[in-house]
Amino acid sequence: MTNDLPFHSPNRGWWRKFADAFRGVWMGIHDQSSFRAHFAAAALVLVVGAALGLNRFEWSLLVLAIGGVLVAEMFNTALEHLAKAVDRTLNPHVGNALDIGSAAVLMAALTSVVLGAIVLGFRLWVVVQSWG
Repeated sequence: MTNDLPFHSPNRGWWRKFADAFRGVWMGIHDQSSFRAHFAAAALVLVVGAALGLNRFEWSLLVLAIGGVLVAEMFNTALEHLAKAVDRTLNPHVGNALDIGSAAVLMAALTSVVLGAIVLGFRLWVVVQSWG
């Protein structure tokens, strides 16, 4: 293994830790088109939620769902980077780990879609009922 990777000192301060974390967010957004797609979907959900006048509980559910998808995507991206660093051959164990990481993102996304449909669908139904 080479020493050109910026491994972190255990004695780094809080500002450095936050800077490293935000660097990780930037890498996740920059490196992964799927992260950008999830981010765009989240923005759309937030706009629709604002237009439908969600209450605090509904906002909490949606923010939790959105956060879960973005966190799963970040962990999957981290796993992909680690897999590339460990083994660039066609290793079935690494392939399985990457597939499981992708499945975690899929499960989080599907759960969020269902939750979003329940929250936004109910709110939309309330709005439509008030028109009649």
